[in-house]
Amino acid sequence: MIKTLIHKILGKSQGKTARAGGKPAASRATSRIPVGKRVEVPASEHGIDPRLVDDRARKVVETLQNAGYEAYIVGGAVRDLLVGLRPKDFDVATNATPEQVKGLFRRAFIIGRRFRIVHVVFGRGRENEVIEVSTFRAYLDADAAEQVSGNEKTSKHDLAGKSHVVDASGRVLRDNVWGPQDQDAARRDFTINAMYYDPTTQIVVDYHGGIKDAKKRVIRMIGVPDVRYREDPVRIIRVVRFAAKLGFELEAKTREPLQEMAALLANVPQSRMFDEMIKLLQTGHAQASLDQLQKLGLDRGVFPILDAVFDETRRHPGRDQFVRLALNDTDRRVAEGKPVAPSFLLACLLWHDVLDHWKRNVAAGEPNFPALQTAIDTVFNARIGDISGRGKLAADMREIWSMQPRFEKRVGSGPLTLVEQPRFRAGFDFLRLRAQSGEIETQLSTWWEAFSMADMPERRDLMEQARNQESARRVQAARRPAAVAATPSDEDAVDSTAPAAKKRRRRRRKPTEGGADPRPIGGDAGE
Repeated sequence: MIKTLIHKILGKSQGKTARAGGKPAASRATSRIPVGKRVEVPASEHGIDPRLVDDRARKVVETLQNAGYEAYIVGGAVRDLLVGLRPKDFDVATNATPEQVKGLFRRAFIIGRRFRIVHVVFGRGRENEVIEVSTFRAYLDADAAEQVSGNEKTSKHDLAGKSHVVDASGRVLRDNVWGPQDQDAARRDFTINAMYYDPTTQIVVDYHGGIKDAKKRVIRMIGVPDVRYREDPVRIIRVVRFAAKLGFELEAKTREPLQEMAALLANVPQSRMFDEMIKLLQTGHAQASLDQLQKLGLDRGVFPILDAVFDETRRHPGRDQFVRLALNDTDRRVAEGKPVAPSFLLACLLWHDVLDHWKRNVAAGEPNFPALQTAIDTVFNARIGDISGRGKLAADMREIWSMQPRFEKRVGSGPLTLVEQPRFRAGFDFLRLRAQSGEIETQLSTWWEAFSMADMPERRDLMEQARNQESARRVQAARRPAAVAATPSDEDAVDSTAPAAKKRRRRRRKPTEGGADPRPIGGDAGE
C-alpha cells in the first residue's frame, strides 16, 4: 500500500513511468521494438543440409515439441548451417520456461543470473555434449527497466531478485523477462544470428532478412547500432569475431560506432573480457581476428594482452614472425580438430614482452633464472592481472616460459628430468617456434625432438654428443675476447647460474722417482 502511494505521488502507475501524453514507458518501448516480419523459408530456398544437424540438438527440439512447446535451433548454429559449415555448438530456443525445460530432461541444469538458461547434458566425462536451451525473451527498452547507478562489477547487491535491470550507460545487467518469438528475434544482435530452424519441418523462421544478409556475406545490426552496443558492449568483440570467422563485411551503420563505443568495454568484468579474447583467438581464424581488430581501429586499449602484440615501439621482425607462426599453428590445430590450450597461445603472445624484461633484469645484474621469474611476474601484473579462476592457465604459462633456459642444458640428469615433465610437450613446441622464427639455433630443437622420442641407450648417445659439443664450445668461448657481454638470448648465458667453466682441482704431486710421470691415469685432459 505504501509503495503504491509513493508511485502515485511520483506519477507512476504499476511501476511504469508515465511520459508526456500519459503514455507509459513500456508502451513506448513496444512501439520502438524492431520486431520485423515473420517469414518462413522452406528447405528448397535456404538449402540447409539436415545431415549437418547434431542428433542431440534434434532430440531436444523434438522432446520440447512433443510436450506441446515451440522449439527451434537458433542463432549461430543456423548461420553456420546456411553457409555450409558444421556448427561447433547447437543452441535451442523455446517458449517453455527454464523450470519447464528442466522437468523434461533427466540431466538438465538451470544456470546463470544475468540470463537464466538450461544446460541439457548428454554423455559423461570428455565425451559429454551440452545443448543450451533458452526461453524466448521480451525486448524491453532501457526506459522500461530498473536502473542502478553502478555497473555489473559494482552493483551485484542491487541486482538481487530483479528481472530486467540496466546501468547508467544503458548496459543490460539482467534480462529474464519472457516474451514472444518476434521480440526474442529483435533482441538478438545481428540479423545472421536471429534465425530459427525447425529440424522436423526443415523451415527457417527469419524476421530480419538474415538469410539475405548471409548470402550477401554482410553483418548487420538489428535496430539502432549504438543503442545495441550500449546494451551489451561485448557485441563489439562479437562482431570482430564473426567478421574474422566468416569472412563477412560489416554493414556501414554497424561499423561506424565501433571506436566510439569501445570505451564502454571498460565496464565489462575482466573475466568476461578475458573469455571473449580467448574465443577470438580460438575460432580457427586467430590471425584474421587480429587483422580485423587493426582494420576496425580496436587494436589498442581493448585487451592488455594484445596491446603487447600491437606495441609498435617493440616491433621487430623476429617478434612478428614468432607471433604469426603461433597464430597459424593454433589455426591449423583447430582446423584439424585437435585441442588447443589457451595457455600456450597466450604464452606465445606475451613471450617477447617477457624476453625484453628478462634482458633488462640481467643487464641490471640480476642472476639469469631469477631475472626470468621477475620478468614473468612483471608481465603478468601488467597484462593479465588478477583474474579469478585463471590459476591453472597462469601456472601453465609460467611453466612453458621457465622451461626455456632448461632446454639449453643437455648434459647431466637435467634432460632426463625435463623430458618427464607433464608440460614438456608444450614447452618443446614453444622451443620449436622459437627456432623456426630464428630466435635460437634449429639444432637445439632438433636435438630435443630426437631425445624425446629416443630410448635410453640413444638418449645416452645424444647426451654424449651434446657433452662433446659443449666442451668444444667452451674452448671456443675461452678464446673469445673477454669483453663480449652475455644476454639471455646468447647460447652461453641462457643459464648463467651454472659456472662458465669447470673448476680445476689442485692435485698434490708426490716426489718422483726415476723420472716417472707424476700425473695419475685418467687425469683431466686440460692439466
